[in-house]
Amino acid sequence: MKPPSLSDLLHEDKQRIPGPRSRALVAEEQQYLAPGSQRIAQLSGVAFSHGEGCWLVDVDGHRYLDFFAGVGVASLGHSHPRFTSQVAEQLNKLIVGSFSSRARVRLLRLVAEVAPLPNARTQLYSGGAEAVEAAIRLAKAYTKKFEVVGFWGGFHGKTGGVIGLIGDTWKQHWGPLPAGTHLVPYADCYRCPFKLEYPRCGLLCLEFAREAIRNNTAGAVAAIVVEPMQGTAGNVIPPPEFLPGVAEIARECGALLICDEMITGFGRTGKMFGCQHTATEPDIVTVGKGFGNGYPVSAVIAREELTQAEPFSKPSASSSSYGGNPLAASAALATVETIVEQDLPANAARVGQVLLQGLRRLQEKYDFIGDVRGTGLLIGLDLVKDRRTKEPLPPAVTERLFLAALRRGLVFMGYFSRVRINPPLVLTEAEALEGVAILDGACAEVAPLVRGLS
Repeated sequence: MKPPSLSDLLHEDKQRIPGPRSRALVAEEQQYLAPGSQRIAQLSGVAFSHGEGCWLVDVDGHRYLDFFAGVGVASLGHSHPRFTSQVAEQLNKLIVGSFSSRARVRLLRLVAEVAPLPNARTQLYSGGAEAVEAAIRLAKAYTKKFEVVGFWGGFHGKTGGVIGLIGDTWKQHWGPLPAGTHLVPYADCYRCPFKLEYPRCGLLCLEFAREAIRNNTAGAVAAIVVEPMQGTAGNVIPPPEFLPGVAEIARECGALLICDEMITGFGRTGKMFGCQHTATEPDIVTVGKGFGNGYPVSAVIAREELTQAEPFSKPSASSSSYGGNPLAASAALATVETIVEQDLPANAARVGQVLLQGLRRLQEKYDFIGDVRGTGLLIGLDLVKDRRTKEPLPPAVTERLFLAALRRGLVFMGYFSRVRINPPLVLTEAEALEGVAILDGACAEVAPLVRGLS
């Protein structure tokens, strides 16, 4: 019997993803689910059954390499034996409560040991926005000021207290934004807002920020909130001078530097924290996502003297009903212990370099890959119609790329022109190269569509 051709296999592939069980389960859920769920779930139409390591399996039995990791959440991958064992053990003991527990004591000690600032004290929360809001309250309590500066392209959550810090049009049409919030350009060099080129630009964005703070604020800036590398904006890696420059501006205006490390924290960038790439010491750090390997836990880490400020330090003033409960503490402890003991930041640096090199080979092959950037396992691509103009590829093409990769067995955030790749930190070199090969096939499929745009 003649074996099927590649075109036959691809045709079959297109018919089976999502499979019938996924389609049925998603359709059933839609009868009850309110709109607004993540774009990646809506577009894929896939329902997953289980996962192991860097692999996911859907309810139809199809396997996928995971370059998504729940937006960088699954730092240890799926069903990590140590993680599941420790969480299950705690689940059978005690779940809720704000009282001290052995797991929380061990976690707080470990966080203090690895934190990128001295004399670290930690307060635990459930979600990222909750932690960033708490960090801002702490900054206001300590400085007795009330303004906050963020950056274009920034993302720190969707709740009312931080919605004004969203650095794009998403924050529009929700009503009045928090007073005293100011945004300045980030060092997104591929899409420089000043149309300049690094390093000849002299990092004009820093001087612009300095002047904006001088002229646009009331002179009462409590904090500058910055991502060491921007995640939601497209895994943007700024020049090494940028974060130290932001820290200097914070000192000049008497503000605290809050490094939002929700995405970059705990090994993703090849170091334990993103700010450590430039030896920048923040006053406050916020962490989440990979901190609990999928369990909803976040934290504010700050220098001890800051945390003594009132009203932040008053009883119940900085607490959270779910924050630091025994189950959350056990999940975070298992995660951070594994990251430290297995030196997963080093693995992220090594495998990330392999992945980056593979993607740059694809950039040489496909003209519509305009930029490839990254550090560790935080990698971004820009997909463009024309490299000279940098005009982004339209969603009609980028969504086809996402679906082409999905059919070949890869889940990644490739449905916008700014692609984000953030696999689990346990990714192997062989898996990295397998992902590149799948992307190669997906790019080849959409290349004729891109040529048709010109």
